[in-house]
Amino acid sequence: MKNLITLSLIASIGLAACGGTQQEQAPASDASMTVQQDSTATVAYTVEMVDNKKDPTCGMPVTAGISDTAHYENKVLGFCSPECKNEFTKNPKASLAAAEMK
Repeated sequence: MKNLITLSLIASIGLAACGGTQQEQAPASDASMTVQQDSTATVAYTVEMVDNKKDPTCGMPVTAGISDTAHYENKVLGFCSPECKNEFTKNPKASLAAAEMK
């Protein structure tokens, strides 16, 4: 009986020292860690979130709707569609003038 109490006490101390189960521990800070978003989540971009007035690829005003964003030269650019964003990434400098930055 004494051995059982001692074993229980050791197990309790071990769990307390380790912080409990893995699920309870905070993740380690790692610059290479990637965050995956739930594919069912919908992100609503607003005009206030971007630094451009028009889609740099097609010229559509961002007030008509923003489907995707990209970071370029410390600016957040809004795009009307993923296709426009993909086209922009091929040659961003050529398209940037059409963005009409705020």
